[in-house]
Amino acid sequence: MELDAFLELLTPRGQKALGEAVELTGGDPVKAATTLRKTYDAALTSAALTQAGLRERAKAKFGDDAGRMYFTPHGLEQSTRAEVAAHRARRLADLVPPHGARVVDACCGIGGDALALARAGYTVEAVDADPLTAAVTAANADALGLSGGISVRTADAAEVTPEDHDALFADPARRTGKGRTFDPLAYSPPWPVVLELAARAPVACLKVAPGIPYEFIPGSAETEWVSYKGEVKEAAIWLGGGRQGRRATLLPGGDTMASAGEAAVAPVGPLGRYLYEPDGAAIRAHLVAEVAAMVGGRLADPMIAYITGDEPMDTPWASRFLVEEALPFSLKRLRAALRTREIGNVTIKKRGSAVDIDRLRMDLRPSGDNSVVIILTRVMNEPYALLCHPSPPA
Repeated sequence: MELDAFLELLTPRGQKALGEAVELTGGDPVKAATTLRKTYDAALTSAALTQAGLRERAKAKFGDDAGRMYFTPHGLEQSTRAEVAAHRARRLADLVPPHGARVVDACCGIGGDALALARAGYTVEAVDADPLTAAVTAANADALGLSGGISVRTADAAEVTPEDHDALFADPARRTGKGRTFDPLAYSPPWPVVLELAARAPVACLKVAPGIPYEFIPGSAETEWVSYKGEVKEAAIWLGGGRQGRRATLLPGGDTMASAGEAAVAPVGPLGRYLYEPDGAAIRAHLVAEVAAMVGGRLADPMIAYITGDEPMDTPWASRFLVEEALPFSLKRLRAALRTREIGNVTIKKRGSAVDIDRLRMDLRPSGDNSVVIILTRVMNEPYALLCHPSPPA
């Protein structure tokens, strides 16, 4: 989408085109384009249909607000889910009381975090190097009635002055011309620039991918991995304000746990009746031992983040499975076990296993009316296949 086409979308004529495009969303795209082209030019038609489609996709992240907001494809992909942004704004409020405080959002994208910060009572300066993206943020602030709390400008992140604000937020772009990047040195702006900005801020929060290599995390920081409905969405690196260590948070429930010292070591012991799969946020935060203690469990293998136990203990930090049978892994043995149990529907999970799941599914040729979860893992350094069923809350 070009900037001129987007700006036209904000005019009364553009709003009318967008409204018609929304009505046509979900139908035949060729028919929708043909219908709009009877009234509008190609550029406005394309912009309206693109925006209508993005609004539909954005409902998963932004709920009802999505119907009033504006997006770019890359901006929507990297934007923070509304619940996560609100959580982060609440955590910032514990360090910097919001009313009267100024936050600079150095890589604002389409404005998801800037909106949450403004709603929390902060005065936000939102900055983005891309003129179209900055225009989208300004339009979102206006659409949600937050333009009084958000000023937007087009500039390189390196040009902001964190020392003139009470806090810095930065979400560097993690996409290059070749696609998504997992290398912080390839972020835009690059990681050293982001850290230099953070060093100049009284308090800083840096949003990064949850898989950021640990060596890029400053030792003086608190790193918080956030999971939403069981899926790890992102990590936030907090600098300043005295926070240190590792934290995992579960949303929307709000459960959180932290460790400020060296990672604890979970006990290791024999495979029990139950297997617990810790939430990914706890795994990334090296808090598996803490989860094991919650359920009175142990690791069946010292290098694998599956917890085993003898009693069904409930915790939001792990999914629980009842282990029906534990088989030293072999295709022939596993296929025979499924045949005996008349298993036709299999869900396969793995951790610490090199087995190709798609190939295994074809090789098993399951047949029958029953279901099972196959967990491929290691037990005391030996490959195993565990036949399991989800265990409901005790």
